[in-house]
Amino acid sequence: MNMTEALEQSQPGLVGRVNEAIREHQLNLRAEQTYLHWISRFVLFHGLKNPEQLATDDRLQFLSYLEDRIKLSRARLNQASQALTFFYEDVLGKAAESRIVAA
Repeated sequence: MNMTEALEQSQPGLVGRVNEAIREHQLNLRAEQTYLHWISRFVLFHGLKNPEQLATDDRLQFLSYLEDRIKLSRARLNQASQALTFFYEDVLGKAAESRIVAA
């Protein structure tokens, strides 16, 4: 299963919603690929659970995993955080509970 298939499995139609939001914001192809990558990894990390059911704590847990276990750079952590913020605010339409920024 590839990354976007996993995202689609967690909630049918979700990949299309992400692509639509990306186009609305006129993001380039590389940004689209990057955002889809981080959003898909987030969903896979949480066992394909519907992202609508995941909360801020789940996002923090994922980012902590990336930082502590995977040892991602600060730039990549911020990229992942921005992708998740975009996903929750612009795709799912949920108000930002607080901006999650890698330390």
